[in-house]
Amino acid sequence: MDQISTNFNSIMKTLKLKFTGLLAVVLLTAFGAFAQKEKTVMVGGAAMYPSKNIIENAVNSKDHTTLVAAVKAAGLVETLSGPGPFTVFAPVNAAFAALPAGTVDNLLKPENKEMLTSILTYHVIPGKVDAKSVMMMIKDGGGKAMAKTVQGEELTFSLNGKNVIVTDSKGNMAKVTTADVYQSNGVIHVIDKVLMP
Repeated sequence: MDQISTNFNSIMKTLKLKFTGLLAVVLLTAFGAFAQKEKTVMVGGAAMYPSKNIIENAVNSKDHTTLVAAVKAAGLVETLSGPGPFTVFAPVNAAFAALPAGTVDNLLKPENKEMLTSILTYHVIPGKVDAKSVMMMIKDGGGKAMAKTVQGEELTFSLNGKNVIVTDSKGNMAKVTTADVYQSNGVIHVIDKVLMP
């Protein structure tokens, strides 16, 4: 009887190990397929995941710490974490650093929240507008396209060679340096200048 019990326990243990191993293989395969399916883009030394929202990705970019600080100061974290979709033209830290001395510090003050919000929402277009769509808009517009921002004013798009140029209402021009960084709630295009309404 003891021998039968020992054999039974041995068989059960073997089955349990095989099942656990099989389960691990299934889970790893599923995870690998998901990771393979999720095409990331590197921005600021970090992978941007299409399954994460704009804020979840932006906080990981070393090139966008100023932008993230500004978004927090303006109280736009919840909005840009929402369903959207949004198209964000995201200036890098160097773009903010190129502004006149003291501009960023001044904008981050609580009493300038309205002005900061206006500038940040001027970098956002409602909807999901990828690079292909922008190129089509420029082509259909005879070399120029306009799009209304969340702030209310328009941005102008054109081409300089193969580069998409975004021009603000003051005539300042920013180049799209990284396009089509897909998010769960839209798309980000990295730009090299801060746009001003």
